Amino acid sequence: MSTADDLIAETEAHCAHTYHPLPVVVARAEGAWVTDVEGRRFLDFLAGYSALNFGHGHPRLLNAARAQLDRVTLTSRAFHHDRFAPFCAGLAALCGKEVVLPMNTGAEAVETAVKTARKWGYRVRGVPAGRARIVVAEGNFHGRTTTVISFSTDPEARADFGPYTPGFDVVPYGDLAALRGALTEDTVAVLLEPIQGEAGVRVPPPGYLAGVRELTRERGVLFVADEIQSGLGRTGRTFACEHEGVVPDVYVLGKALGGGIVPVSAVVADEEVLGVFRPGEHGSTFGGNPLACAVALEVVAMLRTGEYQERAARLGEVLHRRLSASAAGPGPVTEVRGRGLWAGVDVDPAYGTGRELSERLLRRGVLVKETHGSTLRLAPPLVISEEDLEWGVDRLAAVLGGA
Repeated sequence: MSTADDLIAETEAHCAHTYHPLPVVVARAEGAWVTDVEGRRFLDFLAGYSALNFGHGHPRLLNAARAQLDRVTLTSRAFHHDRFAPFCAGLAALCGKEVVLPMNTGAEAVETAVKTARKWGYRVRGVPAGRARIVVAEGNFHGRTTTVISFSTDPEARADFGPYTPGFDVVPYGDLAALRGALTEDTVAVLLEPIQGEAGVRVPPPGYLAGVRELTRERGVLFVADEIQSGLGRTGRTFACEHEGVVPDVYVLGKALGGGIVPVSAVVADEEVLGVFRPGEHGSTFGGNPLACAVALEVVAMLRTGEYQERAARLGEVLHRRLSASAAGPGPVTEVRGRGLWAGVDVDPAYGTGRELSERLLRRGVLVKETHGSTLRLAPPLVISEEDLEWGVDRLAAVLGGA
């Protein structure tokens, strides 16, 4: 087999440079651990940006996929298939909603939510044609399509991709007064991440999500929660909104919904919202395909037990206790944020960039990834053992301590 260096060189020669991966080439993975082409093992502290909430190769998910592979994998939505109704009913029940619109990737689901909100605004709210506006937050990350980057505030995601899609108003994240001031008669929705992932796992101030819910209900606009990274057990609850007892009008889901096996996403809401669509107005050839539904249906069944939410909450206490101790003492850690098995760790830039710190951790056998300068994102799989979690945090402490 080619060495890691050979494979990385071949990638550099033949793949467009839209990513800057760490210099590790994974060949096998199980649970919270991966093994590279040269036989070295690494603890995965990123979990595919929450796509691998249930770890690598979870037996229940693999069995569901294998069983479906022998039956039927794609019909398109031109025909019904026997996995579709159970998946839609199961996911709707998990969300406490009535209707599911399945797609594939998270970005597709966000685009679908944008279209849903606009159409609902015209058909139900009565906004004049072409004037619908959606309020979003600074520091957001909802994907990389042309429409989505039109309301990004990240120069790397946005620069040189214009002209941009109009119809969005950006307000500071966590600022209820600014949000209130941005709502107009043409506003159809507020689209937010309950916890901002790409921005560095930014948790809003206490009461913010409840305030958003109250404001949107008062003004008659939709609250759309992008729970693609924060949802499905990551924060210790099924959805991050639950930490404030909030139920949005629309859930946008993805990543972990596919179990790390296939891309699965969905927009979930009540009939009053998603009922605005008619046949031919939106769709996807692969959205809701039999293989995707079989895997996602098993994900829903696993989440119904509450086991993974409980693990994330319990192990999250361990993670944040250890990280908070690092931030409290002398050293380069300036702030720690997060909830459940999800954390953003800010490090004094004088100590090293996030990339440099990620590479130091790689050499110690732990995989993480940086964001925005000197912030490290930690998102271990929910199946990680407490012993492995402690081992990974020990490696992080050693790197941050200069050992």
